[in-house]
Amino acid sequence: MRIAVISDIHGNMESLSVLKEPYDELWVLGDLVNYGPDPGAVLDFVRSHATVVVRGNHDHAVGFNEDPHCSPPYREMAKETMEFTCSVLSREQIEYLAGLPLVAERIVEDTKFVLCHAAPSDPLYKYVPANSPQWEQEMELVSADFLLVGHTHTPFVQSVGVSLVVNPGSLGQPKTGATKACYAIWENGIVLESSDYDIVRTLGKIDHMPVSVGVRESLKTVLLSGGQLQTGENNL
Repeated sequence: MRIAVISDIHGNMESLSVLKEPYDELWVLGDLVNYGPDPGAVLDFVRSHATVVVRGNHDHAVGFNEDPHCSPPYREMAKETMEFTCSVLSREQIEYLAGLPLVAERIVEDTKFVLCHAAPSDPLYKYVPANSPQWEQEMELVSADFLLVGHTHTPFVQSVGVSLVVNPGSLGQPKTGATKACYAIWENGIVLESSDYDIVRTLGKIDHMPVSVGVRESLKTVLLSGGQLQTGENNL
């Protein structure tokens, strides 16, 4: 069984082009929408190709018309792009986002996976970075060989006891200091991957989004800098 694990696509349709390798299943760890120019196309792709999808904080925000709880540097970007996202999605698409589960479980070849967007104690919003001792507390809440999470936009693999916490990083808005889309492949073990995509095309689409000039420029800066905004606030 070969599984592609992705997270935080954020309306970036071009980033999905990196999934060229054959896979048996596609698992998505939330945040299909907001920030990017193609929320509808991303949502349609995920619905057509994914086996498992969990709800991220931005999916929840669109699905229930709520604040996604972003840190200050991202709030205006989130606010304006959420208005755009809601204007281009159908009611049925918004209801799909609202109906996504917060947590999912899969067993593959005697290996148990638990999937959520942020962390088991707070699947939507809790920000737990790599190498944080908090993952030991989080793993006490689940029983799994692998805990798969997103939200931080930063890839990592961390051992906690006999289990592994895996974050594939962000496919559509990577926060690694590089522009490459991040994802993971599981096939009798987990491997973190990254790949170039047509970021120029994405940037061109952002230029035509119906949001303020300041937000358009901020969105492009986030992509071009690999998420390196001048801020200590990271909650996306």
